[in-house]
Order: sequence, then structure tokens, then C-alpha cells
Amino acid sequence: MDPEAQRAALEALIAENGTSLSELSRLLGRNPAYLQQYLMRGTPRLLAEADRALLARYFGVPEARLGGPEVPGMVAVARLDVGASAGPGGLVEGEARRRPGNFAPDLLRALGVRAEAASMIRVKGDSMAPTLEDGDEILVDRDRRRVEGRGGVFVIRLDGELMVKRLRAGVGGIEVISDNPAWEARVVPAALVDVVGRVAWLGRAI
Repeated sequence: MDPEAQRAALEALIAENGTSLSELSRLLGRNPAYLQQYLMRGTPRLLAEADRALLARYFGVPEARLGGPEVPGMVAVARLDVGASAGPGGLVEGEARRRPGNFAPDLLRALGVRAEAASMIRVKGDSMAPTLEDGDEILVDRDRRRVEGRGGVFVIRLDGELMVKRLRAGVGGIEVISDNPAWEARVVPAALVDVVGRVAWLGRAI
């Protein structure tokens, strides 16, 4: 990637995420004006490899978007560095992105998930056991947010927390269900449930 294209790519990411140049410069361990000088004056000419990698991890994008190497044959999927709680709930303020996961395009096609609408999140807690266990990584399809028919397993924001639950349309709202029978189900007004997306796949260490 040439220097002008790299600067344009970084400017686009900053505009999408609303992050200040001084905050990003501090993230890199640089002086607060470092990225402003890079973008406005072209100094340095190209981002250092370590800076490029750190910025890509922060924004949750593949390094290739900032001029780094492509991962052949794979599709980068954003990964959030916060657990979707299968227990009491995980706070979602300051959700941080980390290095994207890589998926085979054939797998995404088989799942019917667009890479642009996919996120990976780690599960915390035991309320969805045995369907989902603590430490599982789930692939969330943000295109599928409607709770219809028999419902399904979704990542949601509720009461200021990020959690993964089974949802079904119920009388008076949405049934929020834990697969672990030790946890009680509840009915919540639909307007209070922010559905992030449906769980399309899980990865589990054995």
C-alpha cells in the first residue's frame, strides 16, 4: 500500500470510530501530535509495522486494511475483547476490539453469514450450559436480529450489560431464557432488549 492510501485508510477508520488523534497517538506510546503529523504532513512516510499492527488490533480490522500482509485463503472477522455473559452479565461500556479472527470463506458461506456482519465474542459464565460453556467463542451474525418463530440464541444488550441468551417471542414481550435450568427465565418488553445478533457458530477447546 502506498503512503497516500495508507493515510486515507487510517483517516477512514478514525472517522468511522470517532477516535481522537491524540488518544491514538498515546495508545502507540507516541507524543500526542504524532498521528496528526503523520496524516497532515506525511511524517513519518509510512506507519511503523508495530504501530500498524497495534492500530489494526484497536480498530478490530485486518492489518491488510492499513497496508499489512494478507492472510491467504481466509476472511478476517472482528473479535471483541469482552465476554458476552452467560451469567449475571458483562458491562459493555468501553468494549475493546482485539486482533481479528480468521474464518474460511466456505464456512461463512455455509453459515450464511457475511464477514462484514460477523463478530466473535468469548462466552463467560454457565447460565447457557450445556449449549454454551464458559470460554466458548461464538460467531455472531449481526444481520439476524429479529426474534421470530421458535427463536434462537442471541447476543443482546439488556440493563446495560452484554449477554448471550435464548430468545423467544412471548406474550407481553420477549422471553429471555437461560438453558441452564438453575437460572429462571423472564419476559422483558421488546423495547428494552437490544438484539446485537444471532449466534451462528461456536468454537470450543477440547
